[in-house]
Amino acid sequence: MKGTHNYKMNRHPFTLLQITITDEVGNRIWKPMWLIAIGSRREELSLIDCYESYRQRYDMEHLFRFGKQRLLMTAYSTPDVKHEENWFKLTLIAYVNLWVARNLAVVLPHHWEQYLKSKKSVKITPSLVQRDFYRIISTLGTMATSPKRRGYSTGRTKGYQTTPRTRHQVIIKSQKKSKKQRKVS
Repeated sequence: MKGTHNYKMNRHPFTLLQITITDEVGNRIWKPMWLIAIGSRREELSLIDCYESYRQRYDMEHLFRFGKQRLLMTAYSTPDVKHEENWFKLTLIAYVNLWVARNLAVVLPHHWEQYLKSKKSVKITPSLVQRDFYRIISTLGTMATSPKRRGYSTGRTKGYQTTPRTRHQVIIKSQKKSKKQRKVS
């Protein structure tokens, strides 16, 4: 496995695995798949554990795709890392809420989704649960009381000044110099 100038692979030993899937007779079904296991405890993993871990990657990829497209996981822009981490946690909590509510959801197909209307048993996806989530929340109700007006806020005290946000140096990534430019300079 090739490393880079800063990341030498000879400093990071790994175990190379070849996964082949065969039928009952022993004929290979697909091309072999090559995986690597890196880490100090890589010898404790069985081949089945490595393969199953690799298969779980698809679930994570679907989570991130859905989170970015439908839960606005990457839509919140802030210079504060802590706020961004909190936003990421909120989107994961929203995803868990959709997963928990999947048994309460009813399929509400759009008029162009004829394939959903004809099937009796449709697999409830997170998108379908999200589409019906307002109805689910409405049926649950709330224990909170309605807000009451408490008067007008006094606001900030006169002369209060907020501390300005710390300025960070702008990093400009330049184009790599061509061979001619390097020889000249």
